[in-house]
Amino acid sequence: MRTTDLAVVLGAISLAYFWRFGLDNPLEANREESLSYFLLAVVISVGWMADLEFAKSRDRQVVGVGVAEYRRVLQSTLRVFGATAILMVIFKIDVLRGFFAVALPLGLVALLGSRWLWRRWLARQRVGGQFLSDVVVMGNPMDVEYVVRQLRSHINVGYRVAGVALTTLEEDMAQRSPWRHIPVLSTMADISRVVRVTGASVVVVAGQLPGGPETIQKLGWRLEDMDTELVLASNLTNVAGPRVHFRPVEGLPLMHVELPQYSGGRHVVKRAMDIVLSTFALLVLFPLLIVLTVIVRLDSAGPAFFRQERVGRNGEVFNMFKFRSMVQDAEDRLSELENSNESDGLLFKMVHDPRVTRCGQWLRRFSLDELPQFWNVLKGDMSLVGPRPPLRKEVDEYEKPTHRRLLIKPGITGLWQVSGRSDLPWEEAVRLDLYYVENWSLTGDFVILWRTVKAVYEPSGAY
Repeated sequence: MRTTDLAVVLGAISLAYFWRFGLDNPLEANREESLSYFLLAVVISVGWMADLEFAKSRDRQVVGVGVAEYRRVLQSTLRVFGATAILMVIFKIDVLRGFFAVALPLGLVALLGSRWLWRRWLARQRVGGQFLSDVVVMGNPMDVEYVVRQLRSHINVGYRVAGVALTTLEEDMAQRSPWRHIPVLSTMADISRVVRVTGASVVVVAGQLPGGPETIQKLGWRLEDMDTELVLASNLTNVAGPRVHFRPVEGLPLMHVELPQYSGGRHVVKRAMDIVLSTFALLVLFPLLIVLTVIVRLDSAGPAFFRQERVGRNGEVFNMFKFRSMVQDAEDRLSELENSNESDGLLFKMVHDPRVTRCGQWLRRFSLDELPQFWNVLKGDMSLVGPRPPLRKEVDEYEKPTHRRLLIKPGITGLWQVSGRSDLPWEEAVRLDLYYVENWSLTGDFVILWRTVKAVYEPSGAY
């Protein structure tokens, strides 16, 4: 990654340099000016690489998972160019803005693109069992089971469960999932033996341990002697990293959890992004929308568009638009299929729903039926990214915590859509929506939009 970063940085700076002077002997054009640009290019290149290193943008805790890696690359790039601009003003160095206008966006996009390619490569390697850290999970069976399931379903994090150390053992535990294929080597009292037998390089503590903080402290000392990393799995399962801040107080480290933001400046920026991107999407996709309208009308009787009442932010009802993918009387026939519902929650879903039309099958598979919702985004009923817009009857049956999904606008896409859609259990879909509502960020929105492209290209759970 250092080599790739260096190639990107040098490439971006070189292109900006040659854009300024051309390819024909730039030093002969204006030797003094070209030399100053050359020195500036060297300073930016060295500073850029140094800042990427000091910002820990290649730290193994952030590489390959989450948005922290991309955020550090972005912050490092802006910091270097911002500091350079300030120094030029202080020392009255005249440099054409075009140099920065080429180097900054080109370098940033190329850096983020190269990191994404490395991430794809690393994910494939980890699925194949490479570049994984063996871990031992400690705690009570319920907490350990949750952590084990999460680590198994998110192998791209880079952890492979090699064993568990439980505070209590239950009868016939070895025959139940997920313990069937995980060695329970001992109780947590003999952690040295557990680490030695499994060869683990990481110990994950799930939840609370008997003895409280003192037990964690002693465990940390023992693992330090064995050169083994200690990871604490927070009980704040629906709180993302950016909302958590540590304030060191001697003898009492305080963990601050910021309040979720349901309004304010960030939402204004989010709305502006919705207007710009939805307008652009409608203009670009207009010919496709016309073609799909004709196909739907010719495929079966009925209008091309399907309008349905959905519940938006703060319980406001709006009409959501989609391309019609079912027969015209689909709502009337729903009662006939209630016994065939394959959902474990409030949603109705069937893998082979007889009401779906011929063109509706591929419209749903590639999410083309959702395209008219860009109009809902432009109107302000929805956002590009957000929780799934629920039906009124679903909201009427919500349990109290689930109503928090309505604190922000629903979205065309979201964590639910890029994580499996209808294949997800109801509780997991709710958890993902609540997680997004309380922890959303503009960076996270761009990541979800990017993942949506992949979800459309490789559809899963769309039926």
